[in-house]
Amino acid sequence: MDTTAASFINPDASGLEVVGLKPTGETLARRARQRRRILAIIAINYVVDAAVLWLYAYSGSIPVLVGPAYAVCGLGFVGGCITLSEAGVNERFRDHYMVVEQSIVGIVIMLAFTFVAPEAGVIFLCNLLLVVSLGSLRSRPQQTIIIWTVATLGLAGLFLLTDKPISMPLGTYLDRFTTMLVFVLTVGRCMFVGVSSSALRQSLYERGLKLKEAYKRIEELAELDELTGSFNRRSIMRMLDEEIARARRNQAPCSVALIDLDWFKRINDTYGHPIGDEVLRTFAITIFANIRSVDRFGRYGGEEFLLVLPDMPEANAAQALDRLRTIVATLDWSAFSPGMTVTISAGIAMLRPDDSPDTFLGRADSALYAAKARGRNCIAVG
Repeated sequence: MDTTAASFINPDASGLEVVGLKPTGETLARRARQRRRILAIIAINYVVDAAVLWLYAYSGSIPVLVGPAYAVCGLGFVGGCITLSEAGVNERFRDHYMVVEQSIVGIVIMLAFTFVAPEAGVIFLCNLLLVVSLGSLRSRPQQTIIIWTVATLGLAGLFLLTDKPISMPLGTYLDRFTTMLVFVLTVGRCMFVGVSSSALRQSLYERGLKLKEAYKRIEELAELDELTGSFNRRSIMRMLDEEIARARRNQAPCSVALIDLDWFKRINDTYGHPIGDEVLRTFAITIFANIRSVDRFGRYGGEEFLLVLPDMPEANAAQALDRLRTIVATLDWSAFSPGMTVTISAGIAMLRPDDSPDTFLGRADSALYAAKARGRNCIAVG
């Protein structure tokens, strides 16, 4: 069997590594192990075919030396492939199984032995078909054309430029048994190709699903603040633009609140930055647990957060923020450090017809400053 079985023996050998990224040592080792395993199977197939040729020779259909010569060529070919693989030569190519190169060598071996022993040409031509079919399954379109062209030119030369009597031995009972064995092995190998390609398709399908999940997760992570899990500034500002457009389109109210953790620098200085990070995370989780599903909450910067409240007028927004303020203030912050308390201040603004995102946020920011001026732990409306 030709070495192009490389990608089909093990579906995980389908080369799905990201193009352009240097493979890791683990990836290189895995590839080398796969190539060794595959080449070992190929070597066994050459030995099996040599045994079949010995049966033909035993019945007198072909010279005795054909089988050993075929085994030597096949095993020498496999040995050369192993040497190149272990030296890392395969990794210099985009296709680290070197399918085209190995397919061409396999085609040459099969055509050469068909020429040398045409009396048993059936076994070599059957293997030639396997070489081409395996190569086409693994190859890109351009590679498939190359393999097909080489096989076509070789067959044209064999059939049109020579008068070799290519045949299948059927003269004796042993010949007929051996020819039957050739077809049985060929059918088995074809079934193997089908099973392997099916497994490869399933593996590609599963990998595709995993990639979709990974891309979705990447997109989510790209929108989230790493520390708090809330939306990052870029995402929350985009959502603010979308809610402004939607409010104007539907002539619906929309409010925003800029929320600031009171004296947060003092928390960091007194209890340390790790505790400060836990405070931010706990605050974000608390807000998420107590807002509507349509509300949008994100980290605006540092200890300042932006809450977008669609379809909520100013008075309702003030009530909602005061409820959040009370919840935060009554949490048991002493779990982080004895005596710790955390409070928030917030500035609220409602969208006006002539507001831009900047002026909208500017009024909320002014209201936040007013809340801080009142002594913090309170809500102000701008």
